[in-house]
Amino acid sequence: MMTDKFQDVQSISELHRLVQYLPPKHPLVSIIDHNDFYAHRPSGECAYRFGFYTISCKKVDGSLKYGKGSYDFGEGSLLFTAPGQVISSGPGVTVAEGWALFIHPDLIHGTDLGKRIHQYTFFNYEANEALHISEEEKLTIKDCINKIEKEYAQNIDKHSQGLIVSNIELLLNYCNRFYDRQFYTRAKVNQDVVQQFESLLKDYFAQPALINAGLPNVKYFASKLNLSPNYLSDVLNKFTGKTTQEHIHLELIDKAKTMLWSTNNSISEIAYGLGFEHPSHFTKIFKSKTGKSPSEFRLVN
Repeated sequence: MMTDKFQDVQSISELHRLVQYLPPKHPLVSIIDHNDFYAHRPSGECAYRFGFYTISCKKVDGSLKYGKGSYDFGEGSLLFTAPGQVISSGPGVTVAEGWALFIHPDLIHGTDLGKRIHQYTFFNYEANEALHISEEEKLTIKDCINKIEKEYAQNIDKHSQGLIVSNIELLLNYCNRFYDRQFYTRAKVNQDVVQQFESLLKDYFAQPALINAGLPNVKYFASKLNLSPNYLSDVLNKFTGKTTQEHIHLELIDKAKTMLWSTNNSISEIAYGLGFEHPSHFTKIFKSKTGKSPSEFRLVN
């Protein structure tokens, strides 16, 4: 069970002091060998909350915990965390090999990457949704890492930030490609996820009224499937072309249409019956999906 206590590490300098490294050569980015990191951790279970983005590649004997999940990295995997996530390791963890890239948000602030970083949804995946890479893919990733390290290790000049950020973005784009490959090589598993989700969705909206249950959100279905919300949406998007939220809205609209056709209930009664607290919110969603307000739809149908 994960400890509730954790150590906050908000700067690259703090991180280097934690692992007894020399002062960082760049204040906002660093690459650390995992052997060095784990060699200096306290005995027993230890947890950290980092104030930066991390990209870790590791082979580990033992299990690591990321957020609420635990994972065995024995085969070698890439895992991504966003600022504020808690990472912990048990006392029996030894690292066979690996490295971690730490990126302070200030490095990419105001850059195109900073504006798009949320599009790399794997930063909010759970540990069991890690990216497993082949030896060839590992070499591609390591080449990007080497370029980042080489750039910040030399004298910093006006070009340094742009080149470091460009190589980080290249690394993330390769990870996007490799995740796409992983989604499709695990097609059977992911298609099962799609079918389970669709069954859960239909069962939820099959309830006579949603006044008590309320409208479901993405987190509800993700927790039922033991997945992170981002991973579930990405799987659905890859295999159906629609995100979790879009599927929820489509099922909602189908049920609303049936109620508009088959009952004389007022629009407000239908909205409350579908779990909306405010009928105006129902009207807004319905019109955005059908091009007509509920009243207009009822009149023409």
